[in-house]
Amino acid sequence: MLNIPTQSFPSPSSQQRVAQSGQSGRNKVALKPGHSLMDWIRFAKSGKDLTGLRGRLIEVTQEELQKHNRRDDCWTCIRGMVYNVTPYMDYHPGGEEELMKAAGIDGTELFDQVHRWVNYESMLKECLVGRMATKVTTAVKAIIPPPPTSLAPPASVAPPPNKDSRPRYDWFQTDATVHLVVYAKRKIPSSGCTSADLQAGVLRVEVLLGKMSYMIHLCLADEVEGNIAVHTAFSVGKIQITLRKQTTGKWTSLGQPLEFHNTFLCKKDRALFYRDCVLVSKTDVNHNTHMFRLQFSRGTVMHVPIGKHVYLKAQIQDTEVVRPYTPVDQNLLAASHHSSQESDLYLMIKVYPDGVFTPYLSSLHIGDRISISGPEGTFNLRPLRDVTNLYLLAAGTGFTPMARLIHLALQDIETIRTTKLLFFNRREEDILWHRELDDLAAKNERFQVELVLSEPSDSWTGRKGRVDEAMLSDFLVKPCGSRCYVCVCGPAAFTEITMGLLKQLGFSEEELHAFQG
Repeated sequence: MLNIPTQSFPSPSSQQRVAQSGQSGRNKVALKPGHSLMDWIRFAKSGKDLTGLRGRLIEVTQEELQKHNRRDDCWTCIRGMVYNVTPYMDYHPGGEEELMKAAGIDGTELFDQVHRWVNYESMLKECLVGRMATKVTTAVKAIIPPPPTSLAPPASVAPPPNKDSRPRYDWFQTDATVHLVVYAKRKIPSSGCTSADLQAGVLRVEVLLGKMSYMIHLCLADEVEGNIAVHTAFSVGKIQITLRKQTTGKWTSLGQPLEFHNTFLCKKDRALFYRDCVLVSKTDVNHNTHMFRLQFSRGTVMHVPIGKHVYLKAQIQDTEVVRPYTPVDQNLLAASHHSSQESDLYLMIKVYPDGVFTPYLSSLHIGDRISISGPEGTFNLRPLRDVTNLYLLAAGTGFTPMARLIHLALQDIETIRTTKLLFFNRREEDILWHRELDDLAAKNERFQVELVLSEPSDSWTGRKGRVDEAMLSDFLVKPCGSRCYVCVCGPAAFTEITMGLLKQLGFSEEELHAFQG
């Protein structure tokens, strides 16, 4: 709903504009000239009264909120705070219709369904009317597992009842080290499930288990060295975090619990947590796309599971701007599983000269810092276990989640007999990792790639055009007895059109996954 406005994204020259004429993407409308993100920032800072209350903050009753439900008088509530979004209507890339869904009501749930990561407080701070008289935000009920008998080392910990599948934790120590152990009570599917951050004596550990999130959050009892080690026993569901004490000796407790310590709740209800990364290298991928290598501090260990994305956050002209990006490996043939402690992130990002966020990224120097969230996204590897034919449909930088999927399918899932990539771009120079894709297809008979250009040169001999039913029908061959799975990623228009065509061709919801930014 309250999506961050962009500079007519994709920009008019963007290779991501692959939708056919007359077809538009979900939640995207053409913004009027002069209504970009930067235009909104300037307008919000102009000193104009955007609330109609001449700077006063008021307490808003439910009855009062309901009165403001028109296009020319639109208030909405997000997490107990009421905003007059009337002046924002023409700047919202989702359009008036999306904002009006929350007119005169609590829009928290609608907001969270689309982009819970957007910093609406920063975007709409000049539109703040006041606080709801009665809290109307949806309560998030955390499942709080029973804590250990104390934060001191227990002499004996009785195993929980079998029916209790919630994770738990315990700890032990030597004179020189402290070890925190999380028992997930289930097999752990990938190394990317754990994020551990140690900052100024505060330990935050988050374990992703499907759609759920388990968190440890403690102010440690004594000082430790700045580095942290994480070891995972995947088959038994055990994660061990090791810290080194600055001073040898025995601790009487692990530390003091902080907010959301020892909680188990839906990942979507967990607030995003950001940590700083350092830019250690930036290399060219093609004429307008770069590979950014980001390195965490030694107090952070984080891996992003295949198919998940992260959010980058920056202050641009005093406004917090956030964008999602999917990590790739260093190259197409690199291993998708790193060592437990090596967790640099590689982000393949196209720079739009008339954009807001990517020019800022491009201006960063080696050694500069940027904030990055933990892993997000709904993709699950489980459906791939029984697949024989994997089809990947990508447009532009929608290729990024496919890169690690290709390696996974070829190296780690023997049941996938064929992996085929259909890759859409405007011109040949826009194709990401063109040579690497061709080399991989030549070396591995289980991988095939077909490239499609919407603006090909006269010498181009590959596929031409845009996504349509005939092209997909020809590409998506279903051998007798095969079990197929199709992943789609690209601009909103491409994804919506492609998913619709796939369903027309008979693919079920269980056979499809659309990556959403």
